[in-house]
Amino acid sequence: MDYFSHETAIIDEGCTIGKGTKIWHFSHIMPGCTLGENCNIGQNVVISPQVVLGRNVKVQNNVSIYTGVSCDDDVFLGPSMVFTNVINPRSAVNRKNEYAKTHVGKGASIGANATIVCGHDIGDYAFIGAGAVVTKNVPPYSLWVGNPAKQMGWISEYGHRLQFDKDGHAECPESKEKYQFKQGKVSKVG
Repeated sequence: MDYFSHETAIIDEGCTIGKGTKIWHFSHIMPGCTLGENCNIGQNVVISPQVVLGRNVKVQNNVSIYTGVSCDDDVFLGPSMVFTNVINPRSAVNRKNEYAKTHVGKGASIGANATIVCGHDIGDYAFIGAGAVVTKNVPPYSLWVGNPAKQMGWISEYGHRLQFDKDGHAECPESKEKYQFKQGKVSKVG
């Protein structure tokens, strides 16, 4: 094996697990999942059938990732955050054919105890604060907090708030990378 799996983890047949990935205590990786290289799957994580995780995805303890979810490279999923996959679940009604898709873009972070309501995408490098409940699509480089979650600003790839000048330019204080705000969107420049 090119990956590590704790002896208490359950990995069903038909999974693809990338080199260098680590799967910790009491986690369950269900059939047909794809986990990229160098992922870290924390304790007590459930990854449902057909979920796709990119490279270097960090899944903290007690996270449930349900069918219909995909995550690009470098995504961070905080402790006890959750995705849903059915908009109106009922115990007595089988809705497995109604799973809504949710996509998390490259480098996005979702904080502890946040909930992502199914069918809403999280843009590249977006940051969802702890405990937020996301009920709509989240643009790239945006910062969201609260219940229901509301956008509170813009954020760099290094996770710092961006302060745009009158011309729509900002610089990350850590990386010194430059960003531009134009027509309601943020992009990295240079």
